[in-house]
Amino acid sequence: MTTTHPFSSQLYIGGHRTDGSADAREVVLNPATEEPIGEVPRATLADVRQAITAARKAFDEGPWPRMKPAARAAVLLRMAEEMERRLPELATVSMTEAGSVRGLAETLQTRVPIAHLRDMAEHVLPAFGWGRPMEAMITPGTGISQGQLRREPYGVCALIPAFNFPFFLSMMKLIPALAAGCTAVMKPAPTTPLSSLLLADFADAAGLPPGVLNVVTGDVEAGQELCTNPMVDLVSFTGSDTVGRMIYAQASGSLKKVILELGGKSPSIVRADADLDGAARSALAGITVHAGQGCSLLTRTIVHESVHDELVERILAGLACVTVGDPVDKSTTMGPLISEAQRAKVEKLIRTGEEEGARIAVGGGRPAGLDKGYFLEPTLFTGVDNSMTIAQTEFFGPVGVMIPFRTDDEAVRMANDSPYGLAAAVWSADTATAYELATRIRAGSVLLNGGGGGVNPRIAFGGYKQSGLGREWGEFGLDEYLQTKTIAWNAR
Repeated sequence: MTTTHPFSSQLYIGGHRTDGSADAREVVLNPATEEPIGEVPRATLADVRQAITAARKAFDEGPWPRMKPAARAAVLLRMAEEMERRLPELATVSMTEAGSVRGLAETLQTRVPIAHLRDMAEHVLPAFGWGRPMEAMITPGTGISQGQLRREPYGVCALIPAFNFPFFLSMMKLIPALAAGCTAVMKPAPTTPLSSLLLADFADAAGLPPGVLNVVTGDVEAGQELCTNPMVDLVSFTGSDTVGRMIYAQASGSLKKVILELGGKSPSIVRADADLDGAARSALAGITVHAGQGCSLLTRTIVHESVHDELVERILAGLACVTVGDPVDKSTTMGPLISEAQRAKVEKLIRTGEEEGARIAVGGGRPAGLDKGYFLEPTLFTGVDNSMTIAQTEFFGPVGVMIPFRTDDEAVRMANDSPYGLAAAVWSADTATAYELATRIRAGSVLLNGGGGGVNPRIAFGGYKQSGLGREWGEFGLDEYLQTKTIAWNAR
C-alpha cells in the first residue's frame, strides 16, 4: 500500500499497529478544501472484536489495573511530555482534519486536554480517596461488623468521541479511564480519526502496557459491537442525542454503565441591566466558535425586550468582522462545517426558521468566493418564539437565535423549556439576582457574566435531561470509571 497523503495511520490493537484484516482504506478529507489529507484502515468487525479481546486480557491479566495510582500517574505524565513535544503536529491535524481555526487548534483542541492530563496525574490522582475504613457497627446476632470501602477500576471501556473536538474529546474520556486503571477501546468519528490514532504513539512512548489502549476505526457496525459485546463493561459516548439513545438501548442488553455527553440548545439570559458588550461577545462566540459545532455553545439568546434591538445591533457589528475561510490562514476567524451532510442539515433548519416566521438578520447562505469547502455564513435570527423549531433544535452550525422576554420568571421558563440542559448563562449587573436565576436553570453549568467554568479541569462537565448522563473532567470524571467495593468482616 502506498499513499501520498501527509497523514496516514494504522489501527492500534494489543500494543501493535496493524492495517486490519480487510486490507481496505478510508480517505480523510479536509473540510475546508474537500481534498484528501490522510487515510486510515477500514476496521472490520473482526478487528473491533480483536481490540475488545486485547483490552479484556489487559484488564483481567495485565498489570495496569493493579498498579498503584502513583505508578499510573507517572505513565500519564510521560504521555503528556510526548504530546507537548508534538504540539505543532497535533495542531496541524486539528486544522486540516476538523476544520479548526489556528487559535482554537493551538488551545482548546490541543494544549487544554494536555493540561487536563497533567492535572489528573499531578493533583487529582494523589488526592483521590481510593479507600477508607467502614465504620464499625454492632449487628444484632453477628457481633461487630468492620470492613473497608475500596474504589476499583470499572473494567473494559468503549470510548466513542465526536468529530468536532476529536483530540480534546478523546482525551476527556481516555484520561479518567486510564487514571482509574481501566483498559479501553477507542473508536473515533469516521470523519476525524487521525488525531485519535496518534494516541498510539503517545502510549508507546510512555510505556503503556499492551492492550490497555486500543484504537479502531468504523461507524455504525463498529459502534454497535462496542455497545453490545459482553466483554465491554462501560461505554462513554459524545455526540447527538439521537445516537446517544441508540447507544443507551444497545448497552442495556448487558446492563453496561453508560456515560453520555450529548447535545445542547444552551440559553443565555440577558437582563435589562446587563453588560451588553460582554453579552454580545458571548453570543458572537456561540455562533462562530468552530462554526457553531460545540454542544455547550450559547446559541439561544433570551434578552429583555428593552435592550433587544441594541444587543442585536452589537452582535451584527461583531459578525461583520468575522472572516470565514481556510483555518490554516491566520486571518481566518471561522472555518467550515465538518461535512456536506452537516452543512445540508443546518441549511434545512435555516429554511425551516424562515418558513415558521423568524427573520434572518444576517447570513443564511454560503459565503461568496468559497466554492470549495463546507462553508456557511454566520447567521442570526430575530423574531423568534421559543416554541419554534429553530429555538428547540440544535443546529450544530453557525446560527444563533434572539428571543425577547419581559420578566425574569418568563426568561427562566423559556430557558428550561427545552429538551436539553447542558449549559447556560445569565448576564446582569445584579449578581445576587443572576445567581438566584442560575439556581433555577436546569443545566449542568451556568456562567454568570461570562466568568468561571470554561475548560477548568476541576469542574464537572455534563448535562441535565437529554443532554446526557454522568459527568466528565477531573475527579468527577474519574469517579465515573470506578466501582465501589465493600470488604467486610466480623470483629469478635
